[in-house]
Amino acid sequence: MRIIVYGIGAIGGAIAAQLSFSGHDVVGIARGRQLDAIRASGLSLSTPQGTRTAHFPVHADPAEISFRPDDAVLLTMKTPDTLGALQRLNAIGVSAQPIFCFQNGVANEPLALRFFANVYGATVMLPADYDTPGEVAAYFTPKIGAFDIGRYPSGTDDAVKKLRGILRASGFIVDRRDNVMSSKYRKLLSNLRNIIDAALADTELQRKWYARALAEAEAVLTAAGIAWDKTDAMPREELTITTIPGRTRVGSSTLQSIVRGTGSLETDFLNGEIVLLGRLHGMVTPVNAALCRLSIELASGRMPPQSAGDDTIASMIGGAG
Repeated sequence: MRIIVYGIGAIGGAIAAQLSFSGHDVVGIARGRQLDAIRASGLSLSTPQGTRTAHFPVHADPAEISFRPDDAVLLTMKTPDTLGALQRLNAIGVSAQPIFCFQNGVANEPLALRFFANVYGATVMLPADYDTPGEVAAYFTPKIGAFDIGRYPSGTDDAVKKLRGILRASGFIVDRRDNVMSSKYRKLLSNLRNIIDAALADTELQRKWYARALAEAEAVLTAAGIAWDKTDAMPREELTITTIPGRTRVGSSTLQSIVRGTGSLETDFLNGEIVLLGRLHGMVTPVNAALCRLSIELASGRMPPQSAGDDTIASMIGGAG
């Protein structure tokens, strides 16, 4: 099985580098300065154990790759970029190859299923940074990260078994899940905090607004009849987040997008998922809706990261009311 990692950011970069270090056949798809840096000097991966540079083929577009029947595609871009990626894969004739969604949120899998028959979900537990072209950092120890993977909407198969073996041999903890979306909804609930931590600097305020966003979300999921895994996956194999000498961790993927000035955040597919479900089931979700509006201010640069106050979110809730 050859692995095509589509989106060499923090998560995709860490996965591609580890696969390369382990001698597996991996191809990357990247863009912009990241693409140029990897082509010129490889991809540097820093972990608590040290820094190594991976060298693997990297392309600007799927059309530059001669796809094989034994390929597996790992989508590792953020959700706002998923549709374009799926359309590019579809246009060049990718069809039966498995498509694994190594992404936050729960919107990518049903979107991929519109184009491809063999779609898989993956819950990603891998705190990683990408803020400098050609460099990524991953902060877990003793393993680099953990994944739950399974077929979408449910089940497991030989593709899951093969990818699990490859990832485990490359330094990851991987569990096969018959109902992987239950795991992904658990991760979605934790990701509701991403925009809160990016907007607020005060930890007490972060906890306060996350508690309110979480309460809304759990009520909506319950009303929608959606079950989520209530176990805490982080202690698996005693994984802990630690420091890397010479680096300061940027933070969540949302904050990284703001720092890099991408102009686009995934909040509409995290907190926005709760807003969508609330509207479908006749429930108001004022906190999560306000956080989606707040993300627009942060993504546009009109509001600096971690500059909001308690009154900022309260006023957005009041303004919408």
